[in-house]
Amino acid sequence: MKLEHFALNVEDPVAMSAWYVQHLGLRVVRQMKEAPFTTFLADDSGRIMVEIYLNPAHEVPPYRTMNPLLVHLAFVSENPTLDKDRLCAAGATEVTNQHLEDGSHLIMLRDPWGLALQLCKRGAPMLARQEW
Repeated sequence: MKLEHFALNVEDPVAMSAWYVQHLGLRVVRQMKEAPFTTFLADDSGRIMVEIYLNPAHEVPPYRTMNPLLVHLAFVSENPTLDKDRLCAAGATEVTNQHLEDGSHLIMLRDPWGLALQLCKRGAPMLARQEW
C-alpha cells in the first residue's frame, strides 16, 4: 500500500492552499469552490497529497497551541536556513532550529494558521532522490 494523502481540518483552507502553492511549491490537484472547500495539494513528486478542508461539524484542532511533535508536515529542504527565512518573510514563525549529530538540519516552523511545518535536510536522505 502507498500513502495517498493526509487530511487536516483547518480554519481557512482557501487562503492556506494559496499560501502553500505560492510558498511551498505544492499544486492544487482538486479544489471545491464552496464549503467545506476541500482541497487536495500534491508535492512536486506527485505521489503525496495533503487534503485540507473546513468541516464545521468537527472542531478545528488548536494548531497554534499544540506541541509541533503532535502533528506537523515535514518538507525536504536543501537549504533549511534559506527556506526558513523565505517562509518567515511570508508569515511563518520559527519554533526550533536543530542540528543533529547525524548531520541532519531540522527547522520547525508554524504556518500563518499555526500548523507546524518542518524543514528537513537529512544527514543521510531517507527518501530516494527520484521520489522528491
